[in-house]
Formats: sequence, structure tokens, C-alpha cells
Amino acid sequence: MTTKHYLLVTLVMFFLGSAYPLGKFGLNASVSPLLFGSLRMGCVFLFLIPFCKIIIPKKKYILPLIGFSICMGAGVNMFLYLSIDAVSLLAPITIGAQLSIPFAILISSLFLKENVSLKKWVFIFLSFIGILLIAFDPKILDEIYGLLLVFAMAFFYGLSQVFSRSIKDLDVKFTNSFMGFVGFIILITFSHIFEGNIIDQIKKIEFAGWLAVIYAGMIISIFGHMMMFYLYKFYPVGMVMPFYSLFPLFGLILTFFIFGEVPSLFTIIGGIIVITSIYLLQKTR
Repeated sequence: MTTKHYLLVTLVMFFLGSAYPLGKFGLNASVSPLLFGSLRMGCVFLFLIPFCKIIIPKKKYILPLIGFSICMGAGVNMFLYLSIDAVSLLAPITIGAQLSIPFAILISSLFLKENVSLKKWVFIFLSFIGILLIAFDPKILDEIYGLLLVFAMAFFYGLSQVFSRSIKDLDVKFTNSFMGFVGFIILITFSHIFEGNIIDQIKKIEFAGWLAVIYAGMIISIFGHMMMFYLYKFYPVGMVMPFYSLFPLFGLILTFFIFGEVPSLFTIIGGIIVITSIYLLQKTR
């Protein structure tokens, strides 16, 4: 990988890691979690749609496209922001989000009958051991609900990656704009049902909340993910994916500087086990 691309992938991981502390920052600025997710997806749709060629996909792409859009646009964003809203400590859920990779492999093995080597099973087992260690941290026991929510987010992220394999031939701008539209519709509906009148909620959002929403939609969702697709044009997925192990490190660093949060010893040891296991899992063929 060239120096330029090393710097680019590191910057992308910084942006992805910032989703957790900046999400908390936005929720603290009077944005409800489901509304936050819906507005983020709305930003994605509105920005990408002018650059898309509207098409009706072939029949073989329709169900995977809908599945991808529901899982990534609605499922991931819903449980991401619900988990952030449910906790006072961000480190455990930032690390817990790494389970999306083992979930993707497990789902692929179950539904696509992909072979999983013994070495991969060992790393998957170790990653869950690391999460269990974090879960038994006395400081986390009162926030186990948030950790369960981030497990749901990781599951939907892993499932979305399985669906994405079936739509890789479609234009990425189209698939992401469609995902943004579906995610927005589902989450804005859920927000109205469970969080109250949408107009009243929007009126209460502070300026810092709007900045967080726009940052999540424009920088994290569009720039971050688009740059990863750009890198896939030059390098195999196996060379790029291990860099995902960096994003929780950036998330933890930003959480310290923004909220002054210092991870406990349980979280540090469990985090090292999880991040190392995921890194080796992604390096293993």
C-alpha cells in the first residue's frame, strides 16, 4: 500500500471511530437516538441522490438490496444510537462494535455455507471471550443493556455485509442512496411512534446536535465508506479489512479528550483481546 493510501485509510478509521463520541455529543444536544439515525440517513440520501442514475435493478438484486438497506440503514443506526444513549461509558460499546466481523463470518457460514477454518473459529471464540471479560467489569454491570444493544448493532452490520456481496455489481452511489432512503423512512416512523412528534423534536435540537448529525451523515457515512470502496479498487479486501481494528482505538482516544473517560483495567484487557482477535481473524484466509 502506498504512503498516500496508508494515510487515507488511517483517516477513514479516525472518522469511523469518531462515530461513538460524536454520536454521544449529538444525543447530549437534545437529539433523540432514533431521530438522530433517521436524520443521518436522510443526509446520505439527499447528498447522493443528485449523483445517482435512477434505475430499476434486475430481479436478482431486489431482495438483497432491500435486505442490505433495512439492515445497514435502519438496523445498524437504530441500535448504534440506542446503545450510545443507554450508556454513560462509551469504551465497552466502541470495542463491542468489533463483533460485526465475527457475526458476518458466522452468518456467511450459516446461510451461504462458506467454510470457516479452525483458526478462524479460535479467533471468533477469543473475541467473544474478550467481550465477556468487559461485560463482567463491575462498572459495566449497570450498563449491560447498552452492551446488548451494540451486539444487536454488530449483528445487523454483519448481516448487511452478507447482503452486500449480492449487490456488489450495482453502482455504490445508488445502493447507498437507496439505503439512506429506506433507513430514513423506517427510523423517522419509529421515532414518531416511540419518541414523539417529529416536528416538536426537531424544534428542540440544538446547533451542536445539527452539527453532529451532518458530520455523521456527510463525513462518516459518505466520505468514510466511499473512501473504503475507493481503496477496494486498488487492494484486495483482505488487505484493507484489518485496518478496521484501528477504529476503536481512535474512538477511545476521542472519548478521552471529549468526555475525559478512562477505560477500566477490565475494559483494557478485554479490548486488547477483542481487537487483536479481530485483526488476526481478518488476516486469516
